[in-house]
Amino acid sequence: MPKGEAPKLFLGVHARLVFLKKEDEQAVLDLMRRFSSAVRFAYNRLLEGKTREELKRESGPLCALFGLNTRYADGAIEKAQATLDSAKELGQDPRKVVFGGRKLFEQLKRKHLSGKALLALKREWKERRQGLLYSRGDAAKKGNANLRLEPQGDALWLRVNLGNGAYVRALVQTSHPHLKALLQRAYASLPYNVTLRLEDGKVYAHFTWSEVLPPPVHTKANGVLGIDANGDPYHLALAVVSPDGNLKRHLTLSLEEVDRAPNKGAKELALWKVAHQVVALAEEHGVAIATERLKRLRKSRRGDGSGRSFRRKQHRFAYRSLLAKVHSLARKRGVEVLEVNPQDTSTIGMLKYAPQLHLSKDVAAAYVIGRRALGFEEKLPKGYEALLKDDAFLVHVQGFYGDRLQELQKLKEAEKNPYHRRRLSRDMGKAKAALTLVSSLQGSPGSRKGVTEGRNPSGAHPWRVLRVGLFLPLLGLEVPRDLSPLKPILHGSWKGWKVGSGPHPGGGPECTNVHFC
Repeated sequence: MPKGEAPKLFLGVHARLVFLKKEDEQAVLDLMRRFSSAVRFAYNRLLEGKTREELKRESGPLCALFGLNTRYADGAIEKAQATLDSAKELGQDPRKVVFGGRKLFEQLKRKHLSGKALLALKREWKERRQGLLYSRGDAAKKGNANLRLEPQGDALWLRVNLGNGAYVRALVQTSHPHLKALLQRAYASLPYNVTLRLEDGKVYAHFTWSEVLPPPVHTKANGVLGIDANGDPYHLALAVVSPDGNLKRHLTLSLEEVDRAPNKGAKELALWKVAHQVVALAEEHGVAIATERLKRLRKSRRGDGSGRSFRRKQHRFAYRSLLAKVHSLARKRGVEVLEVNPQDTSTIGMLKYAPQLHLSKDVAAAYVIGRRALGFEEKLPKGYEALLKDDAFLVHVQGFYGDRLQELQKLKEAEKNPYHRRRLSRDMGKAKAALTLVSSLQGSPGSRKGVTEGRNPSGAHPWRVLRVGLFLPLLGLEVPRDLSPLKPILHGSWKGWKVGSGPHPGGGPECTNVHFC
């Protein structure tokens, strides 16, 4: 968003178009076919270096070759430019873009289908290639010049300009929750964009527009609601953080209803329900909302040794969709939305606040997210600082992972199942990474300062060294649930555990046979 421009909220309504006359529908389908061809033509001309002004003029090729008016021609250029920009952003060769979808194109090339399946594939390909019509909104033209809404009584009609001076009308059928807002724009002649698409032989319309967001009323000046999403158990952890960084309230919201949804529509409704609960909580306390800024979520694949149950938990995780709904709803209701770097939030929460405040690891992570959004730095407790300076502790951790690496190597050599071997290889990789991390510890343990800016200063690694040095060797799990044994160490009474004869009682000898989660 350009500097100084007010933030906007983008809304839309999806509807079905019903034509009263078959000839009207055929006229619109023919217009969609010509418009789709004009988009492909404009795309190739843009690749050749032609300008928008050259292509859109009334005497230009789009109007002359495809029988479009200048507004439709401009819409075709806009769609072509969007496709070109998208290809460049994704690092793809713009000359190899396939209109209609590469996946469908490759399926048709294989010629492995016949009968009804082949006919259905060909119909979908044809609709993707020929079933598009778009017109940008214009306040000076009663909202939209070419595709204009006309409310009449209890009915809503769409007037379609065929580009040759003729018009046809279609009944708009929808029960979308934003229909009332769309009608208000139509009555007020405010601009709205309209896109027509052909799907399964039916014509659908998508109306979109933008609204200026109200200034935030609930800001971080009053505190922050930190949010951490988790796949096992499937829930949201919420922590209300006061402006001074203290924890005021914490709770969890189950997402199991989302997982039990029978179809995509029911799942979307369940996600919106959760989003409303989150925003209502922020409004109740008058605080902003803080979430992690994640660019990519890891998805395991079959055969990588991660296990079927673990893969299912990963793939059901609707994290990005849920956060998008929370952000959209919050901004619309005047709740400030903040995003923070997710680096080490779970680790810091488990090591520092879970044992100190008797919180679950998920709520502790949400607490760290809230504090980070308020600008607080997470300094290492003195007990952890002293532990990291103890050579005996570091030597013990190195010995633990060295022995574990040897044991995993023996198990891998004896294992015949390729899937189990991959799991063991992954565990060996984690053990090697832990050894490297402990060996690379240097400089005095510092704070989290700079981590949110994407850097990796000397103060960022001690938390990770503590994680690999305490969780598996001491607690017996890579991601333990019970973190209470860390409380004495956190407060400096770690000297009671002198490493040498064996692991701390909190772990036990069985730690040497534990598997990474």
